[in-house]
Amino acid sequence: MAVARIESARVQAFQGDALPLAIITKIDKELIGWVVLSRDDLDNRRGSLGYWLGERYHGKGYMKEAAPVALAAGFALLNLDVIESAAQPGNAGSFSVMQSCGMQRVGDGMVYAPARQQDELCTFYEVKRLAAMR
Repeated sequence: MAVARIESARVQAFQGDALPLAIITKIDKELIGWVVLSRDDLDNRRGSLGYWLGERYHGKGYMKEAAPVALAAGFALLNLDVIESAAQPGNAGSFSVMQSCGMQRVGDGMVYAPARQQDELCTFYEVKRLAAMR
């Protein structure tokens, strides 16, 4: 599954439809997570921010440092106007990351979770290009 995900991200990146980024520690360059911005299939000016961080790195500020950089790159390099992100209702850490990036809650919806092979309820946040530049 990991190889398929990496290959899909590479194809999308070469097509100009995604910006996959690795998160590494500054000192020892250890891979600790990833961030990916993907262009919406139906509206090429909208994108989606997804991220994952190894559990032992949670709560240390890594994602709060990486997410704003990824958003800025998505607006600049993918020429997006709106970027959304979503998390399951109990994921307070992700909501904190989204809010720290200036994202606002826009509603709830179902998202397919490949790891669990099922649709799951998520809360969506988004930020518009102008709001992110303030």
